[in-house]
Amino acid sequence: MFSNSIQRTGLFFHKESSGIKCLTQYFLNSRSTATLVGDKPKTMDDLNGPSFLTSLYWLFGKGYFPITHQMQIEHSKIYGPLWKSKYGPLVIVNVANADLIEQVLRQEGRYPIRTDMPHWRGYRQLRNHANGPLTGIGPEWQRIRSILNPRMLKPKHVSGYANAINGVARDFIEKVAKLRTVKGDVVLVQDVAGELYKFAFEGICSVVFETRMGCLNDVIPEETQKFITSVGEMFPDELVRNKMTEIEGRVERGQEVEGEYLTHLLIGEQMSLTELLGSVTEILLAGVDTTSNTISWALYHLAREPEIQQKLLEEINNVCPGDQVPCSDDISRMPLLKAVIRETLRLYPVVPGNARVIAEKEIVVGGHLFPKNTLFHLCHYAVSYDEKIFPDPFTFLPQRWIREKQKQIAQHPFGSVPFGFGIRACLGRRVAELEMYLLLSQLIKRFEVRPDPSGKTVKAITRTLMIPGNSIDLQFIDR
Repeated sequence: MFSNSIQRTGLFFHKESSGIKCLTQYFLNSRSTATLVGDKPKTMDDLNGPSFLTSLYWLFGKGYFPITHQMQIEHSKIYGPLWKSKYGPLVIVNVANADLIEQVLRQEGRYPIRTDMPHWRGYRQLRNHANGPLTGIGPEWQRIRSILNPRMLKPKHVSGYANAINGVARDFIEKVAKLRTVKGDVVLVQDVAGELYKFAFEGICSVVFETRMGCLNDVIPEETQKFITSVGEMFPDELVRNKMTEIEGRVERGQEVEGEYLTHLLIGEQMSLTELLGSVTEILLAGVDTTSNTISWALYHLAREPEIQQKLLEEINNVCPGDQVPCSDDISRMPLLKAVIRETLRLYPVVPGNARVIAEKEIVVGGHLFPKNTLFHLCHYAVSYDEKIFPDPFTFLPQRWIREKQKQIAQHPFGSVPFGFGIRACLGRRVAELEMYLLLSQLIKRFEVRPDPSGKTVKAITRTLMIPGNSIDLQFIDR
C-alpha cells in the first residue's frame, strides 16, 4: 500500500484508478522518520507494554502505587524507551528517553495540551469559573497566557519581586529560629517541608496579590488557613475585589496607580474578572509545591553533604559579605547556588511525569506514526536517572551543572526539564527560581544545616507531585 512512499518529504502516496492520492502528511525532523514494517509504517499497535491487569498488579500487587516514578524506570528496562500502557479504554504512550521526549515536544503545535482534564474543566464550567494557564486549551489559552507571561517570565519584571520575597524570607528565617527544639546538643526543626509550604504560599501571594497573608505568623489568621487548605473558593475573589476597590479609590482621588502583578492585570483590562480569578488561582496552585518541596530536598541533601554546604556558604559570602542580603542581581554570580537547585530538581522533579496530547496533527516519535489526540506520558523521572546522560545518577552532585564541569560531560538539553518546554512551559518558573535562590542563600548564610541525628532516611513518594514520604527533620545551628 505504501510502496511508493517518499520518506524524505514526509509524504505517503498510493495509486488509485483516479490517480495519486495523498494519504498522510506530518511533520518530520531529522531524527523522527516513520519506520516501515513490511509496507506499512510502525504504529502504536506495534508497541509493547503491560496490559490493564498487569498495570494493576504493578500498582497494587507489587506496591508501586505510591512510587509510580520508580515504575517508570522498571518498565523502561522491560519494554524499552517507548511503550504503551492500558488503563481500561485509556491508552497511554510512555516516553522514557531524552531524544524521544524532544521529538514529542518539538512537534506539539501552536496549542499544546497537557491532558484533557475534563473533570476540572467541567467543575469550572459548573461554577461559572474561567479556565486559567493550567486547564485552558486552544486559542483562548494562548490569549490568557500571552497576557500573563510578561510580568511572570521577563527577568526585568521578575527581579522587581525580590524585595517582597526577601521580606518573606526574613520572616521565615526568624520563624525557623523560634521553631527549634533543643535537646542536649540537638537543635531540631521538625517537618521542614510543612513549614516551607507556608513560606512558599506567603511568597507567591506577596507577588500575585501584592499583600502579606500572615502564613508565617505565630498564629495564622483563620481566613488565611482556609485559603491554604482550599485555594479557589471565595477568598481569592475577595482579595482581587479588594485590590479593584483600592485602584478605583486611587483613580477617583487623582493618585498614581502603583503596584506589581495583580495591579498590572487589573488596569490592563485585557481579561474578564472570571478569567483573572481562574488564572491567579491556578498560579497559586502551581507555585507553592515547586518551591517548598525543592528547598526541602535541597536542605536535606546539603545537611548530608557538609563539604558542598561549606562551598555554598563561601560562594554566598563572597558575593554578599557581612550582613548584606542577596538580591536578584547577585544570583548571577552564584553558580553553585543555581547548581544546587538544578540538581535537586533533577533528583526530585516536582512533576515526575508530564503529559502531552498532540491534537493538531499526526506525529512520528521513535519511528512510530501516532494519530492525532494520542496521549503521551513523558517519563521525566526515568530520564533524569539515565546514567548515559547523568553519570552516577543517584548521587547528589551539583557540580555537574557548573559550566566548567559541563564541558567534560555533554548533557542532553532534554535530560532534565523540570519546568517543561516551549510555550506550555511553567508560567511561574522565574518567580519560583527567585524564591528558591533568595531563601536558600539566606538560610545557609544564617544557619549551618545538619541532618536528623536519628539517621532517618526520607524517600520520595508520588501523589501527582513528588513529595517527601515522611517528615524531613533538620538541625539549624546558628553560625
